[in-house]
Amino acid sequence: MSDDTTSAEIERKRLYWHSRRGMWELDLLLIPFLEQRYDHLSAEEQLAYRQLIDEEDQDLFTWLMRREWPGEPSLRHIVQMIVAHAENTDNAIYRTL
Repeated sequence: MSDDTTSAEIERKRLYWHSRRGMWELDLLLIPFLEQRYDHLSAEEQLAYRQLIDEEDQDLFTWLMRREWPGEPSLRHIVQMIVAHAENTDNAIYRTL
């Protein structure tokens, strides 16, 4: 790692690797959202995303497949944003799930 690597770049790489879950369905939802929307989120929404990716895969799957919503309002909001992003993307990934 070079000395010119900023803390923001390090954090972004960490988020990317933590967003890769090894479950195809989750990867197809989390990675595009991170790449396309994360930088435009408010500080509170970014915090919610960071909290979300610390959750268990089974919970993420249940929430992102809209079977249930998280009880925590900030997590519910970010999950709904991810779902809406997936539904509105040109490649319509969400329709294949």
